[in-house]
Amino acid sequence: MTSLTTHVLDQASGLPGRNIAVDILKLEAGRRIALGTVSTNSDGRTDAPLLTKAEPGTYELVFHIGAYFQAQGLSLTEPAFLDEVVIRFGLSDSHAHYHVPLLVSPYGYSAYRGS
Repeated sequence: MTSLTTHVLDQASGLPGRNIAVDILKLEAGRRIALGTVSTNSDGRTDAPLLTKAEPGTYELVFHIGAYFQAQGLSLTEPAFLDEVVIRFGLSDSHAHYHVPLLVSPYGYSAYRGS
């Protein structure tokens, strides 16, 4: 089965994104099905894979970035330019490991398929 991991790097500080809530969802028949919520650790990673037996399909990770930057004491606009960063992606290989890193600042982000 497919496994899924992530990590977050705060580009504004150059440090791992700590204590960021991440929702995991699967899309099926036009519905978004919640699979769980985790938080990043002191290294900006989760303590365990997000999914260890994922079936091929379309998924979303929702990173709660606005709350993270507010907790860092940054002065943000109201509403914040970025509040939730949603990464929608497909898992097609039923035997592969997928890693979805997020590089983020209060005004931009980048995501890619890592290794």
